[in-house]
Amino acid sequence: MNSAALDVVGIGNAIVDVIGHADERFLAGEGFAKGAMTLIDAARAEALYRKMGPAIESSGGSVGNTMAGIASLGGAGGYIGKVRDDLLGEVFRHDITAIGVRFETPAAIAGPGTARCLVLVTPDGQRTMGTYLGACAELGPEDIDAALVGAAQVTYLEGYLFDPPRAQAAFRAAAAIAHGAGRQVALSLFDPFCVGRHRAAFRELVAGEVDILFANEAEICSLYETSDFTEAAAAVRGHVAVAALTRSAEGSVVLADGAAHRVAAAPVERVVDTTGAGDLYAAGFLYGLTHDLALPTCGAIGSLCAAEIISHVGARPEVALRELAARAGLI
Repeated sequence: MNSAALDVVGIGNAIVDVIGHADERFLAGEGFAKGAMTLIDAARAEALYRKMGPAIESSGGSVGNTMAGIASLGGAGGYIGKVRDDLLGEVFRHDITAIGVRFETPAAIAGPGTARCLVLVTPDGQRTMGTYLGACAELGPEDIDAALVGAAQVTYLEGYLFDPPRAQAAFRAAAAIAHGAGRQVALSLFDPFCVGRHRAAFRELVAGEVDILFANEAEICSLYETSDFTEAAAAVRGHVAVAALTRSAEGSVVLADGAAHRVAAAPVERVVDTTGAGDLYAAGFLYGLTHDLALPTCGAIGSLCAAEIISHVGARPEVALRELAARAGLI
């Protein structure tokens, strides 16, 4: 794999995050399930934005966050996602290219505006999201850059993008290109409710196209319709080469070659905002994997990156992750 020009190319929802604080009464009043992502239309996105308090706006999207993490670790990455030729689209393109990630997907010149995610952070650090997908839902097979996918060791797919049917076709097209070039395909499930909406399609994708799977406890249990983590972990064996299953404060379990590697969570003084924890775990893990590090080390780098991200508001690193990993003796 090391002959590849890029470590990872990510395919996901190109979204601008709007992050603010809210209490549980506000969530209930808006009809949001705490800790989940709810799809909303443009009108509701505008109404919710008016009700929110002060907010931080930054380019985001789950895979966008992962690619930012890989760049912060010193990795080489690319990104495929759809924006509109509007102000938010320009902001997203500037932000992701400024950190060194290749992003060459042409902007749409008509149709819905660039996507935005309104992130409501409760006092316990949990994040609840209302997402207007806008232009990113228009991503289709024709947007997949075959040369970019073929140049990456790993093509990383965002589970959130599974809602639009054309995006599912784009995933399968990208997976075929990657495997045709002798590369690997990774998928992150990201949301148990999204898994529930597309369980059969996810299972088919995991069993037939995915080499590396990321999921948290709720997501892997949703995929295999069980409330028992051990049962869900047993069910995924044999379907993928590597499964990295995160369990919040309990760390993660990495399954591969019949072995289970248990990785402790990295310590964090105070949990401020869990936005992006899974995204940055994936960043650290994929960086390690594409640099031929042992799987427990990959998990440890992922845990370290996740700990950095939950220690502050926002889903992009505030310090150079490469320096953190080096000080910890992981790279």
